[in-house]
Amino acid sequence: MKKIILFLIASFCITILPAQEDFRKNPPKPGPAPKVKLGETNQFKLDNGLKVIVVENHKLPRVSFQLFVDVPLIQEKGAAGKSSLAGQLLKTGTTNRTKAEIDETVDFIGASLSTSSNGVFASSLSKHKETILDLMTDVLFNPSFPEQEFEKIKRQTLSNLALNKENPDQIASNVATVLRYGKNHPYGELTTEASIENVTLDMCKEYYNRYFLPNLSYLVIVGDITLKEAKDIADEYFASWQRRDMFKERFEMPQAPKETEVAFVNKTGAVQSVINITYPVQLKPGSSDDMKANLVNRILGGGATSRLFQNLREDKGYTYGAYSTLSRDPHVGYFAASASVRNEVTDSALTQFMYELDRIRTSEIDAKVLKDTKAKLAGSFIRSLESPQSLANYALNTIRYKMPEDYYTNYLQRLEKISAKDLKETAQKYIRPENAFIVVVGNKDDVVESLKQFDSDGQVDFYDVYGTKLQPVTAALPTGLDGKGVIARYIKALGGGDKLATVNDLTIKMTGEIQGQPLSITNQQKNGKMAVSTAMAGTVLAQQIFDGKKGVVIQMGAKQPLDGKQAEAMKLQALPFPELSYDKMGVSVELKGLDNVEGKKAYEVVVTRKDGSKITDYFDAQSYLKLRSVQTVEAMGQTITNTTDFAAYKEVEGIQFPHSITISGMLPIPLKTNVEAIEINKGIDDAVFSIE
Repeated sequence: MKKIILFLIASFCITILPAQEDFRKNPPKPGPAPKVKLGETNQFKLDNGLKVIVVENHKLPRVSFQLFVDVPLIQEKGAAGKSSLAGQLLKTGTTNRTKAEIDETVDFIGASLSTSSNGVFASSLSKHKETILDLMTDVLFNPSFPEQEFEKIKRQTLSNLALNKENPDQIASNVATVLRYGKNHPYGELTTEASIENVTLDMCKEYYNRYFLPNLSYLVIVGDITLKEAKDIADEYFASWQRRDMFKERFEMPQAPKETEVAFVNKTGAVQSVINITYPVQLKPGSSDDMKANLVNRILGGGATSRLFQNLREDKGYTYGAYSTLSRDPHVGYFAASASVRNEVTDSALTQFMYELDRIRTSEIDAKVLKDTKAKLAGSFIRSLESPQSLANYALNTIRYKMPEDYYTNYLQRLEKISAKDLKETAQKYIRPENAFIVVVGNKDDVVESLKQFDSDGQVDFYDVYGTKLQPVTAALPTGLDGKGVIARYIKALGGGDKLATVNDLTIKMTGEIQGQPLSITNQQKNGKMAVSTAMAGTVLAQQIFDGKKGVVIQMGAKQPLDGKQAEAMKLQALPFPELSYDKMGVSVELKGLDNVEGKKAYEVVVTRKDGSKITDYFDAQSYLKLRSVQTVEAMGQTITNTTDFAAYKEVEGIQFPHSITISGMLPIPLKTNVEAIEINKGIDDAVFSIE
């Protein structure tokens, strides 16, 4: 019997295998794209104008409430950033609760509560919905705007801005934003240290009072809740909110440049260039071009399989990644393509960027590439339908942007119909390399000359980190002035060589702040020796000691001796005025020319030490006082550009000393220090410089 069964199985397999092979060779053709069922979504509107969207989902016992304020386009002018500060302040206290009480209640019920310039978001277990709604509406309707919290948020914002000011990617983004939209458009406003300093608490209150209105807002409720419960909640918590008509200001539509323009921001010592090619576009959400533009961008620079990535990284090895964005917006969108590349290939990388931008406009996209890209986009969309929050966002987008009601229902059907010809026409409409701003942040000495070929008039314009155009330094150098001459004038500006030579020992005490924590730094120098101590809250965090021959770094009790090269460099740093000893120490100086430093005309002098290491110093062209010092160093396997800025010079015993010193690059965030005391020739004990 067993043999008979095996024979029958074998015969069956022999019979069906050819059919299976034929089936695999000829898989069934895919059917038409289905309509999408978005699930149960309901909408209604209160008498005060508040629009409510409800998405029921009873899989988990959780519910979320998003109060979204659709703030119209506004200019904050000299107080850019006030809206952000106002949004952060909302949850820092109400007329009924302190910040601590709010935080404690949120933590106790395992909920979340956040605020922004566009409203309030809260979520919790459904059994705690009344508690979280009480908190949410208290924050929304009764903010107290505590002065202490305002100052705290302001300090944190200034600290973040100081960090971003040194970040080449952020600098490129800043300049691209200003050029793309212009400073007279709300999208072109940048939050700066100056604008934050101008923000007052009353401005934050005024922003809240003017724009937090029900007729500008949407309430999106998602989760374990019924439509009836949602209506009851809306009536109980939000119906009494008073509406007010709002005037919406109109702004001129930003325009792309008529011809390609190159904008450059100098980052002395940078070993990489950040490239950002950008311009504004008119691409509205839900428009007939919306989906086609998305496909074009995905193929051009939307990920690791895109043309830009494959060309600049995989083929050429210029960068770790190259990407593009084609952003839609109800007012004005934008295109941007960006990458960070090595200095020596900046022009080559730009050439490849322009090649790919032109290629997607002029050649038809391969059928397989189009098919694969559509499949990825469809898969991403289908996966998003699993999230109730995504469904709520789709409903919000449909209402907010006045999109066709079937936009998402027929999403897959419209995607299927898009052809290669459609994408070529869309690319020709929105990809315009001949009308772009090319923003580059890098070391001008290494790359500027090679960028002129990409500008329509062959000239590169220079900008500061916030997109303000700098006037070219056209003045000729004084006849006969060289690097040594600049150093000699600097020494004279400080007080003269004879006066500086009388300084045998020097103590400088400074204070600063890192993330709100006070910091104190004491720098002591004597006869070629140096000791630097950094303390926080009375506890010494780090010390650097050099006894004239060898040195050591001490961090939290752990000692690390300086190597030979570091110790040799310390011989110069340990001198109160090292410029007096340049000739003796084998240091050479070269005057490179004139440059801009924070809007001031400055002489750029390259200082080369005996070991070949270089420092670039900038001296005010009028006063000859040092404004900035830049050095590129190797630390922890990385190349880091360390920048020290000097300001607020004051006379102490006949010598000019900077009383504001800002260090950036070596630290995670820039450190701004203020000089509190300077002591000259007080007789520092030699034990201070002892290395055990």
